[in-house]
Amino acid sequence: MKFVDEATIEVIAGKGGNGAHSFRREKFIPKGGPDGGDGGRGGSVFAVADRNINTLIDYRYARKHLAKNGEHGRGSDQYGAAAADILLRVPVGTIIYDAETGEELFDMSQHDQKVVLAAGGEGGLGNLHFKSSVNRAPKQWTPGKEGGQRRLRFELKVLADVGLLGMPNAGKSTLISRISNARPKIADYPFTTLHPNLGVVRTSESRSFVVADIPGLIEGASEGAGLGHLFLRHLTRTRILLHLVDVSSHDPDEDTVVRGVNEARAIVEELRKYDDALYNKPRWLVLNKIDVVPDPDTIKDRFCKAYGWKGPVYAISALSGEGTQQLIWDLQDAIDAYRQVDNIAEDRAAGTYIAEDPRFDDTRDNA
Repeated sequence: MKFVDEATIEVIAGKGGNGAHSFRREKFIPKGGPDGGDGGRGGSVFAVADRNINTLIDYRYARKHLAKNGEHGRGSDQYGAAAADILLRVPVGTIIYDAETGEELFDMSQHDQKVVLAAGGEGGLGNLHFKSSVNRAPKQWTPGKEGGQRRLRFELKVLADVGLLGMPNAGKSTLISRISNARPKIADYPFTTLHPNLGVVRTSESRSFVVADIPGLIEGASEGAGLGHLFLRHLTRTRILLHLVDVSSHDPDEDTVVRGVNEARAIVEELRKYDDALYNKPRWLVLNKIDVVPDPDTIKDRFCKAYGWKGPVYAISALSGEGTQQLIWDLQDAIDAYRQVDNIAEDRAAGTYIAEDPRFDDTRDNA
């Protein structure tokens, strides 16, 4: 299935049915009184987040979604039927914008989250609602209200804990296939990855995290070079970025450390140009393809010194799996720590937080 992460659509809710102007006409009941029913409600358009969908391709071609109008009211106290609602299923992680103003309307970040995109119009009132002691034969009725109408832009940002970052052929696809259940296309030419791939890394029966692999970045990506800039938005929700650097070389005269440092700096500069928030995310350095390097420890030390890197660094081989086990264990511990902080923040906001550790209890007596 083709991966589509942007779409612009128009949603139009149904109009409410008109109220009826009718009087009861039966034999031997000459003055039966008003019996006009109300009109039915017009159909609304909803969006529902569905974790079983991973692309917006359905909305690339079906750009207009029109709900039906409600039925008009009828005589004999008959109310018009309400029109059926339309449910638009979108991937979890979809952000919905107003296409005219650019305003963010909804962030569909939870499975089964449901929001109203366009509300159906209310049905009109029939004349039976206007009868009174001084108005025995009302001729008033009201028309149904118009439904809502909007032009919307859907933008998908995949939900992942860890994002893979690096030049084309740095080994990102090989790594995600090694440590997770993802099976991306792997080949020996640049830009093999054409769309984001998600993989679940399971470290035990109860612990796991999600990794996202996007097309490789090249210098000038923030100005449109290559493919990676089109998918950088998918890294904005991640907690940790794994920056993969290829330290192998097919040229015996090439200094892989110098080349790798230059590539790493170019990638980081593209992040800075694209988005400050993405640039400031926690970033771990991963030196890949050490299985074809004669002295991995020396390469690692030289690289960190030349790059001025003081953060977490790992030397691995995504192909053979060397060093990957320690990497995923450390990632799992870091992700669990982030989740614990998030859970505490959510409990505090909901007023349900109970401190199990006095270090997290801001209400304790410090005297």
